[in-house]
Amino acid sequence: MTLPFRDINVQTASDSYIFSSPSSPNAPALTIDRPTGDIRLTDASLLSQKRVSRVTSISGILGMIQLRLDKYIIIITKAQPVGRLRGHMVYRIVSTDILPLRERQVHDPDEDRFLALLKNFIKPSSPMYFSYSVDLTNSFQRQATQDASTPLWKRADDRFFWNRFISSDLIDFRNRGGRGQPSTQPGIDPYILPVIFGMLEIHPTTFKGTPLTIALITRRSRHRAGTRYFTRGLDEEGHAANYNETEQVLVLNDSTAGFGGSTGSANAGWQRSSVAEGKEMQIMSYVQTRGSVPAYWAEINTLKYTPKIQIRTVEAAYPAAKAHFDEQIRIYGDNYLVNLVNQKGREQRVKEAYEQVVQMLVSRPQEHVSADQRTDEKFHTIETSHDQPKSHFDRLHYIYFDFHAETKGLQMHRAQLLIDRMREALVAQQYFRAAEMPGGSRPLDGRLEVRSLQTSVVRTNCMDCLDRTNVVQSMLARWTLDRMFIDLGLLSRGSRFADEDPAFEFMFRNMWADNADVVSKSYSGTGAMKTDLTRTGKRTKAGALQDANVAVTRYCKNNFLDGPRQDAFDLFLGAYQPSAGSIGTNLVFADRRPVLIQAVPYVAAFGFFFVLMGLYSPRLPDAAVWPMRLWILFWTAVTGWSLVFVLNNGMLYVNWPKLNPRPWATEGYHETISRVRKDKILGPLVARHERGLSVARYINAEEGKKRIE
Repeated sequence: MTLPFRDINVQTASDSYIFSSPSSPNAPALTIDRPTGDIRLTDASLLSQKRVSRVTSISGILGMIQLRLDKYIIIITKAQPVGRLRGHMVYRIVSTDILPLRERQVHDPDEDRFLALLKNFIKPSSPMYFSYSVDLTNSFQRQATQDASTPLWKRADDRFFWNRFISSDLIDFRNRGGRGQPSTQPGIDPYILPVIFGMLEIHPTTFKGTPLTIALITRRSRHRAGTRYFTRGLDEEGHAANYNETEQVLVLNDSTAGFGGSTGSANAGWQRSSVAEGKEMQIMSYVQTRGSVPAYWAEINTLKYTPKIQIRTVEAAYPAAKAHFDEQIRIYGDNYLVNLVNQKGREQRVKEAYEQVVQMLVSRPQEHVSADQRTDEKFHTIETSHDQPKSHFDRLHYIYFDFHAETKGLQMHRAQLLIDRMREALVAQQYFRAAEMPGGSRPLDGRLEVRSLQTSVVRTNCMDCLDRTNVVQSMLARWTLDRMFIDLGLLSRGSRFADEDPAFEFMFRNMWADNADVVSKSYSGTGAMKTDLTRTGKRTKAGALQDANVAVTRYCKNNFLDGPRQDAFDLFLGAYQPSAGSIGTNLVFADRRPVLIQAVPYVAAFGFFFVLMGLYSPRLPDAAVWPMRLWILFWTAVTGWSLVFVLNNGMLYVNWPKLNPRPWATEGYHETISRVRKDKILGPLVARHERGLSVARYINAEEGKKRIE
């Protein structure tokens, strides 16, 4: 079996970077020529003859990326052990470095900005994980059907192979070879390291005195990844925004779950765990998914607290929705679509769009609505009326639950109504269960004896797929974990682990709350709401106040800071490629708003400062009063006018992505500019500035054309 190298030395020479594994001296070395970026495999024994400037030990190669002027190699310089899954060590990336292929002589602001985006995206707080010997991109159930002799990167699930784009140069060389090496090059396999982005916690613990390991893995999809208001709904290929697969794993009788033990060499094959004598090691896992409402929709920032929702026709979104659910059914089987958005107000249109999509996909949709004293639509289900599915999409089961109405007034325990409603489906769903027999009977390829398979999945969403979604997912995980313990004989039927082991319950709650925070931070920029419920089991006033703080922070970040964050996603994941971008100095990140438009917030700030000066500066006893009053009134009027202008033309002051402008944002910008041109004060000045800007754009374009020629 070919696994990634655990130890890599990188030698920096004037004409190349050379990567080799000290523990595998017979393996070929990876050489990347400078400045061309050509890749080749060379004899590692000849490296000592080459003159190098320095040698550095690294944990792995994240990939290569072409920016505007140069290509760069991103390396993992430090990785922190997280824990073991079935004897395999898992690591978190805590430090990276970016190696340029050429010594840059020309200062280019855009190149510097691209590098700053990359460095900020792969900073130490970014939740990226990898393993040298276990496939973190796939659930244990999918791993059970794979050929373990295949290289690790080839087994990776393309959706969660986070560094797939920046690994494309290495993968292309592996598949097609390069200059002087035209055939396939399997020797590069150990240098390709799949990484996931998301949340991963491993807890070796006990339940009622029984040693076990519980782990939670959330894998974020690299498709349609981005920030909260700039990435919603589906793309044309059917990829959903903020799509995450979460797997809760329980391992019994695995004594290598901690940090101890030998890691072994990279290619030593399957690492044997020390299973308790006479007891089989058991692995149980339960998978859930979350993803944005599968339609074409967006929320348009205008600096108002509640952005305007824009939804395209369901007919237009039908092909994308069909592609999305075709993939979901193919991978997971039946899909139970739990929708938690509000049935009234601004979210109503999103709810109705989702229901129309399901009605179009299911062959003979049958709807059922139930009500109670709190709401007219407590549950709303849509599924086929056939006893047996006639269509591929009859495996969709839509379940709407009015989460906010049912849990209003801190009555979060009423969310249990959803679990009760789905009980029959959850029982039929099962979970993945496999075993490894004691006495050294583990197959050489590392496969387990499968006892049961999970036959369906619950796909949960709210508007953001964050707060409400995580509460419901943790409840489903809790229900399934109770079932696992009952099946293992650790719980009696009808009892709950929360009542039997408070310490385990505390750990479980905090693990799911951590998951909520990590998923929320990567999408909205803040931790999750309602984590007091997840951590303590009840809704508190302190938690409600914390949610208010999170809401305000989200507002500020989503309106004023998320543009560069979205650009970083697009750059790292290949949604934008600088080599195909504009040519010309400062064209990519230039602020194209008229200078007067840019100045209005500063005018408001200065006006407010002058008002404070007028109010609190000391005065002489005999000083005239009216001049100061007129001063204060004038600057109050200037400040007020500036603030009203900003709020009325909010689209001009949102920090939009620069690399992949959103079509609805561009349309809204032009509409707002057209309205500003009619402003009695700024209108004539703005129009005059835009004429000058058009000339400047034409000159820059001509300079770029000459540069190319």
